[in-house]
Amino acid sequence: MGICISIASSEIHGVPEEVHNENVIIFEASKVLSGSERLFSVYSKQGTKGLNQDAASLHQGYGMEDEAFCGVYDGHGKNGHIVSKIVNNRLSSLILSQKNIIENIDKIENGNHVDRMKEVSVAKNFKKWKEVIVSAFRVMDKEVKLQGNLDCSCSGTTAVVVIKQGEGLVIANLGDSRAVLGTIYDEKLVAIQLTTDLKPGLPREAERIRRCNGRVYALKEEPHVERVWLPKNKNSPGLAMSRAFGDFVLKDHGVIAIPDISYHPLTSTDQFIVLATDGVRDVLSNNEVASIVWSVDSEEAAARAVVEAATAAWENKYPYCKVDDCTVVCLFLQKKSQLRPYEK
Repeated sequence: MGICISIASSEIHGVPEEVHNENVIIFEASKVLSGSERLFSVYSKQGTKGLNQDAASLHQGYGMEDEAFCGVYDGHGKNGHIVSKIVNNRLSSLILSQKNIIENIDKIENGNHVDRMKEVSVAKNFKKWKEVIVSAFRVMDKEVKLQGNLDCSCSGTTAVVVIKQGEGLVIANLGDSRAVLGTIYDEKLVAIQLTTDLKPGLPREAERIRRCNGRVYALKEEPHVERVWLPKNKNSPGLAMSRAFGDFVLKDHGVIAIPDISYHPLTSTDQFIVLATDGVRDVLSNNEVASIVWSVDSEEAAARAVVEAATAAWENKYPYCKVDDCTVVCLFLQKKSQLRPYEK
């Protein structure tokens, strides 16, 4: 069944009870709640495999008023649904904590003339964000490992995070969920993929795994899916991504919790960002996702429209397969009313 948004905020008024769900968390400033339009949407839908192992969060006014945080997490393994929720609940605040720690160290070492990240050059800003995010992801992985009575040896979660900061996006990717930017080029909507799907078959990922005595190969019954396996004579666990939180049995064999981090400058033609778990990207292309977001009547309807389209695509393309969980976050950079002149 579909999961509507759940809003977590210190000031919530008039929020219907049915929108609350543990899979999705939204933090938004009280001034947004008081009347202005929401330029975002989040939606998660359970597949037919069992518990919904996806989770998602969106934070407006993240750290500073003009910043926003988006994240989607796709759990896997016996306890993947727990790991994804732990990370969803914790990672955004952990990144801010690490940011504050590093900024304070800089001020001590360099004097009070060193100000907040926003006020330094883009290159230095991004270098600091990389340091912050890598540190936060490492701490997050340790916190998952230290969870009492939770076996994460063969359970974990992917993560893709986008932080809108000033005039650019800081993107951190761990695993095979995906971030896509919808932009206008030559008066047409274009989808730009912001992340690389970090799968074991990627040469750089396979090389690292094999250096650590892990194995990468596909089973005969699914030749298109390369997986990570323990060293020789240990035919487990068969992980289909090369980076993740958790999965500690593979952490000595090349699977890491260090994200791929990049920066993408924004322009006036950029319209929206879409984050989606692999339940969506397995059946819908980037252009199809962007077109769906483009075609809906309102920002609040966009994420659900993509998820419902993905569910229908699963049933049409793979009628004898179980449908994967599908989760989407849409963050609009401009109001949809401003897009109308470009529509066909």
